[in-house]
Amino acid sequence: MRLNPTRALMAGLGLAFTMSFGLAACGSAGDEDGARDVAPEEVEEGKFAEGSRMAELADGGTINIGVKYDQPGLGFKGAADDLPKGFDVEIAKILVADLGIDPEDTGSVNYIETISDNREPFLTEGKVDLVLASYSITDDRRKVVGQTGPYFLTGQQLLVPEDSDVESIDDLAGEEVCSVTGSTSIDRINELGAKGVGFDSYSECVQKVLDGTVSAMSTDGSILAGFAAQNEGELKVVGEAFSEERIGVGYSQDYPEMCEWINGVLEDAFDDGSWAEAFEVTLGPSGVETPEPPALDDCL
Repeated sequence: MRLNPTRALMAGLGLAFTMSFGLAACGSAGDEDGARDVAPEEVEEGKFAEGSRMAELADGGTINIGVKYDQPGLGFKGAADDLPKGFDVEIAKILVADLGIDPEDTGSVNYIETISDNREPFLTEGKVDLVLASYSITDDRRKVVGQTGPYFLTGQQLLVPEDSDVESIDDLAGEEVCSVTGSTSIDRINELGAKGVGFDSYSECVQKVLDGTVSAMSTDGSILAGFAAQNEGELKVVGEAFSEERIGVGYSQDYPEMCEWINGVLEDAFDDGSWAEAFEVTLGPSGVETPEPPALDDCL
């Protein structure tokens, strides 16, 4: 069942409360391997304007996509996995398929591990063509790279030990709370009176919570829920969301034409049900209802 826009936002912000350990420890969710088979589209002549970046990618038959490798349910790649899995990855596959490229073919699609601190450099340096890595849309980031969407709404919460008495960020004044270096979460932690500590990866931050080095971890509730699922009985998600995170797609400012293309593909995915299917196979097994797709930003 779809939700109205207000309930959709609340579903996104409150996702961590209802994602109660439906994600497998390996980070997959939904069907057997937590992914969908997405076939490439047939690219008809003239579909993409001559000289556009989309035409170049479609003609070349290869693309580099920046995704997370350490976020269960969103972007996760285990040691034995050929491809990363998660909601971000499924949205990336929809975009890749529209270019006529097989998103399951590792010879055509290079899913590059992209941590929070190198998302902008990877785009500006041309190492990746797109970033779908729990990438919150912000005005500061849009000064450096292109961002459009959002294709998902969530909110910042806290991950704490199972036996912790912490109920909100207010309980952590002056205490160390970790997140990943380069994320907006660190700034918000500091703004609300705790001491933000940055690490290179989410998994490292989780380990610091487990061993008691820091009091809590904070980032998008959807990310935290996946780690709570991996560490059932040891970690829990607490507190009301204290931000709204609008997760979008990153692209290079050198190719502004990509914005309209991305939005068009996302709008089609909203309308034809493939966005909902991507959500259901990755985040849906947690028990949360599939939300209404968010409204897309206009391209400038």
